[in-house]
Amino acid sequence: MKRYLLAPGPTQVSPEVLLAMAQPILHHRAPEFVTLLDRVKKDLQWIYQTQNDVLILVSSGTGGMEGSVSNFFSPGDKVLTVNGGKFGERWTKLCTAYGVNAEEIKVEWGHAVNPSQIQAALEKDPTIKGVFTTASETSTGVAHPIREIGEIVKGYPNCLMIVDAVSALGVFDIRTDEWGIDIMVTGSQKALALPPGLAFVSVSNKAWGQADKAKNAKFYFNFKKERDALSKNQTAFTSAVSLVVGLDQSLKMMKEEGLQNVFARCGKLALATREAMKGLGLNLFPKNCPSDSVTAIEAPEGYDGQQIYKDLRVKYGITAAGGQDQLKGKVFRIANMGYIDTFDVIIAVSAIEMVLKGMGHPLKLGTGVGIAQEILLKK
Repeated sequence: MKRYLLAPGPTQVSPEVLLAMAQPILHHRAPEFVTLLDRVKKDLQWIYQTQNDVLILVSSGTGGMEGSVSNFFSPGDKVLTVNGGKFGERWTKLCTAYGVNAEEIKVEWGHAVNPSQIQAALEKDPTIKGVFTTASETSTGVAHPIREIGEIVKGYPNCLMIVDAVSALGVFDIRTDEWGIDIMVTGSQKALALPPGLAFVSVSNKAWGQADKAKNAKFYFNFKKERDALSKNQTAFTSAVSLVVGLDQSLKMMKEEGLQNVFARCGKLALATREAMKGLGLNLFPKNCPSDSVTAIEAPEGYDGQQIYKDLRVKYGITAAGGQDQLKGKVFRIANMGYIDTFDVIIAVSAIEMVLKGMGHPLKLGTGVGIAQEILLKK
């Protein structure tokens, strides 16, 4: 059975990237790797749309998130965390682990946060030192209004804006410097279309100033050490050399496509997937602000979303994703990011139709496929 990877992480990896990573391994302190890292760090600034440092860590995105707490905050500091899903919830857990007092803004799953809630919280307590947000909440398929939140946080010189963009960077437009984002995290296995294992964190001058005052302990995720090493085109500890070689190739391909074209492609694929699902009579889980990174679809009433996810994999070789936590059995999810194109969407929609038809759900085969094709045909 041919296998198709259409999960929201890890995503598909292109043959070009796989071949690049298959080259004989470099030593992480060799001159050739120093030259490579110099190019990669500049290309990371390009995709981040920033002049800030972009650190390269050997970890999943969660490692970058953890370092974004431990390097910039002290026990007892007050922060806001936006919790509208599993990954917003993770910010709260990380802050708690380091003794940082997190005031949660709880958002109903499927909804985006209202920026006025953040504005009200900061006005009420100007001692708050950070606002932790999620650009694309992978568990719910919702995109939060990062630009609007950034405009609010800019007005508080002692407060940092921290963004989990693990499933957002390289999918839709996020302007790090222009929007006042102080710390932003992404991972290798989402839109960058690499295997898991690298995290990237951009850090503003404003954030570095707060790092000088932070009292939490850190060793491996020591961002100052990483910044010093990066200035010499090194990493503080052993680099994931093959992944960095693959990253170089992936960023090269994205630059050849053009950043706005990447955004347009992902947006079009996401739109086609969403409209196809609606054409089949299915409901999207996001009630507002759907993310272009992943399409979260409600299982029809009386049907198990986990069984839909399982049948896609077992019967048709398509690895998608099920629901997490309270959404388990209620939704299933399809990725629209990374190394993906027109016919990945057609395959996904067609397979969903076949799975639902096989489960006895009344639908006309080809309905969603036709809707997707009409959208994907448009220039």
